[in-house]
Amino acid sequence: MKKSHPIRRAVLAGAATVSGIVLLLSLKPASDPTSTSAQGAAAQQTAASQDSPQGGSAQQSSTGAQTVTGDVAQTQYGPVQVRITVSGGKITKSEVVQIPSGGHSTEVSNASVPKLNQEAVAAGSASIDAVSGASYTSAGYKKSLQSALDKAKASGSGSSGATGSTGSAGSGSSGSAGSSSSSQAPAAQAKTVTGAVAQTQYGPVQVRITVSGGKITKSEAVQAPKGGLSDQKTALAVPRLNQEAVAAGTSTIDAVSGATYTSTGYKQSLQSALDKAGG
Repeated sequence: MKKSHPIRRAVLAGAATVSGIVLLLSLKPASDPTSTSAQGAAAQQTAASQDSPQGGSAQQSSTGAQTVTGDVAQTQYGPVQVRITVSGGKITKSEVVQIPSGGHSTEVSNASVPKLNQEAVAAGSASIDAVSGASYTSAGYKKSLQSALDKAKASGSGSSGATGSTGSAGSGSSGSAGSSSSSQAPAAQAKTVTGAVAQTQYGPVQVRITVSGGKITKSEAVQAPKGGLSDQKTALAVPRLNQEAVAAGTSTIDAVSGATYTSTGYKQSLQSALDKAGG
């Protein structure tokens, strides 16, 4: 037998080696893009999870609202006490803490209190109308409401003063705000004046007013006829006279029907108070 030539074996081995190298080169690049793409997707997913919020943080901002409870107003049928919430210088809520109850008083209270609460918020002051059939409750409500408003005003003045001093210690713009607030303070000062006692056929009448900026901001009866029928007339007439005095700004107000003597005495004492106030 003839032996195969060495050259022929070398050629065959070289061809096989070249074929293997070509196959390896063609397969290796295909794996790189896939790996790179998978790594990119993982990186994007990680970044997205980091950017997404993990839950809203609840921030409770201070609204500056304050709740004030007025003094107890004693009425013929029981105590009345009002609590108000003030925000931005306005009444945002009004409610009763104490109210006459028991028997017919409960019915009267249930009918009148919701109306009085609504009127207090709408008017923003104690100058509200009495509820028909609930004169005593209405008068007590208004008295306690006015007390709460006075307390809220006093508290607000102290807060404004603190704000002004803080502004002065701050930057230039804050200091300007502080000085502006202090310059306006004297204009807002109010004074309370009590008129002379006016004697009437049914008893003394005396009026006390609060004057601010040359205007009557509050009027109330310090003394008024009382006892028997006089109590009913006083409860009916005085709230209206108070409202008219504030609205008119003078003692030229109409007498309340059925309470002529009380109205006349009220106007006399009111004029006396105005004279003392320089109005």
